[in-house]
Amino acid sequence: MQPTEQEFAELFRASWARLYRLAFAVSGDRGAAEDDLQNAFAKVYSNWARVRRADHPEAYVRRMVLNEVLGGRRNGFLKRERPHLVVERGGSVASPEAGVVERDAIWTAVRALPSRQRAVVVLRYYEDLSEAEIADALGCSRGTVKSQASAAIAALRRTAPDLVREEP
Repeated sequence: MQPTEQEFAELFRASWARLYRLAFAVSGDRGAAEDDLQNAFAKVYSNWARVRRADHPEAYVRRMVLNEVLGGRRNGFLKRERPHLVVERGGSVASPEAGVVERDAIWTAVRALPSRQRAVVVLRYYEDLSEAEIADALGCSRGTVKSQASAAIAALRRTAPDLVREEP
């Protein structure tokens, strides 16, 4: 293996799991997340000379992954079904899986957001990125990040008011 291929392989191994979780959180579909991540890494490999010269190659790849996830939906390239599991709420017995149910409800509400707002929410609250890092990852201004985050939180407050907690 040549040194450049070894560098690519190391980046791939070090970042695949984290970027898969990001792609899944933004897309809401495991299969689509894997497809988008594979497509992004194919592009990374074919443009490896440029990617490896970047100041932060993993941030560069993160942006490529987000472009892949958001681009497919924006252009309507792949129209995917989004099956929803309907949970009947009934009975008086408290569920021991209340935490799991709450997390599922949160992700269901987040997946209902438009893709750009969903990406901002995932990058901010799941990946814990700053506004500047999110703006860089999405290729937009910090103001756009702020407005998308504000719109997303407002939408979540309307659709799932019991799930939204105020930040300290």
